[in-house]
Amino acid sequence: MTTKKLEEKNNSKKKTLIKPAKDLMAILPRSGGRDSSGQISVRHIGGRAKRLYRKVDFKRNKFGVEARVAAIEYDPNRNAQVALLHYVDGEKRYILSPEGLAVGDKLVSGERVEVKPGNCMPLKNIPIGIQVHNIELTPGSGGQIVRTAGAAATVAAKEANFVHLRLPSGELRKVPETSLATIGQIGNLDWKTKPIGKAGRTRHRGIRPTVRGVAMSPRDHPHGGGEGRSGVGMSSPLSPTGKKAKGAKTRKPKPSDRLILERRK
Repeated sequence: MTTKKLEEKNNSKKKTLIKPAKDLMAILPRSGGRDSSGQISVRHIGGRAKRLYRKVDFKRNKFGVEARVAAIEYDPNRNAQVALLHYVDGEKRYILSPEGLAVGDKLVSGERVEVKPGNCMPLKNIPIGIQVHNIELTPGSGGQIVRTAGAAATVAAKEANFVHLRLPSGELRKVPETSLATIGQIGNLDWKTKPIGKAGRTRHRGIRPTVRGVAMSPRDHPHGGGEGRSGVGMSSPLSPTGKKAKGAKTRKPKPSDRLILERRK
């Protein structure tokens, strides 16, 4: 059996070939990187294929109601796969699909539930050393961090009203103990190893070409101009808007920075 056929066979086990739930999808508008005034505010965006947004349940606030995994589907808006849950009361919701989840599994959210991939509960009730994802930074706000394919944070310690989490970046951060988190590591671990294949696939994703600053004219970029090939000049590397592009800190401190115990590597 060829490598391609083996990959198709493995993928067929992970994903369910059914149509997505229409009531859980919405039209996703395309901005082309323009803001409300029509000016380009984000470069290298435009021309992507049409896609529908899947309404993913990041809050997992349906406590005490058991759900069955009806399907594991591809989501064009993220590198993680999504799982379609059918609750016993008839409601349907999408969640991020963790590694090891299979069609037919039973999941539930609550204060104290079984520690298995896909179940959701407050961090204070999750044992130390367990991997979690889709973590709330503020209780009730919905999962905000650790939501990409293959990502997982580890419960490192518990102190007072906080739980210490080791994030995928290496950062050690305090999170309120009443914040919800989902057990397990997000699936689709090999998404980074899959080759793009052709330039057109990148364009279908809405990513436009990136041009070097030194290849532009002086009016378009601080590095532009000069006779023949030229470097960045006397100044340090700059962005198109003139901000330092390498080494210099450009972000302002946030109030939540006080919860960071150890910076990322």
